[in-house]
Amino acid sequence: MKFLCIDCDEQMSFRERQLPGDGTLAAVFRCPACGREVAMLTNPMETQVVSSLGIKIGGREVPEQPLELVRSSLDGGRDEAFTEPPVTSVTSATSPGTSPVEWSEAATRRLEAVPSFVRGMVKRIYADYAKEHGIHEVTPEIMDRARTDLGLEGM
Repeated sequence: MKFLCIDCDEQMSFRERQLPGDGTLAAVFRCPACGREVAMLTNPMETQVVSSLGIKIGGREVPEQPLELVRSSLDGGRDEAFTEPPVTSVTSATSPGTSPVEWSEAATRRLEAVPSFVRGMVKRIYADYAKEHGIHEVTPEIMDRARTDLGLEGM
């Protein structure tokens, strides 16, 4: 992702990064031509996703390589590592020794609306919530309650 100054049509350069301590991340970019600044503020979940991927916010000297972190960590990995099974199944995959969490038709449709690159993580969050609370079927109401209980309302 790059930021462009609308007035100058120049690529903004990274200026500073701040971690306020509340789980958010702020990055400031500045236009080298006119000096205009723009800040990007992430919410705690976005910050966690960025951190878990090993991405460092800031300038770098060496040109980026496409998916360099992913490629280096997957050397010899499976070809199907990035394919996701369709969400048509109403039974969630579980750990050995635990009973599966069922998904209602409405909850499955709602899960299909989640972007595919985070769908697995979202499904796991709801399934784990259901297991922790002794819930055997995930419904849209359970998804709403989990979002509230886990503090994910703004996402």
